[in-house]
Amino acid sequence: MVFVKSTDRPAEQTGPGVTRQVLGYDPTLMMVRFTFEPGAVGALHHHPHRQVSYIESGRFEVTIAGEKTVLERGDCYFVPPDAVHGVVALEQGSLVDVFAPAREDFVKA
Repeated sequence: MVFVKSTDRPAEQTGPGVTRQVLGYDPTLMMVRFTFEPGAVGALHHHPHRQVSYIESGRFEVTIAGEKTVLERGDCYFVPPDAVHGVVALEQGSLVDVFAPAREDFVKA
């Protein structure tokens, strides 16, 4: 995939009020859009991938390794490998996450 139109990429519900849309990837890099309804939770979790996330819209309470802050449209955060992290949507919004390497668990059927 060299060019990706978001309208051509399916979205799937991953939890109450949360959807995931894999935009593009190869084995070493992946971009994913998550959308959140107000109050929806991206539960605390960890993984071996490096992650950087851009707040495309909305406001989120972000927790990384026990530290919390509120971020809004235009902000971003970096998650080191295996750091426990999660978000709470303070309003409707979306995050664009980039993972290295790609999250194989997001594309396996």
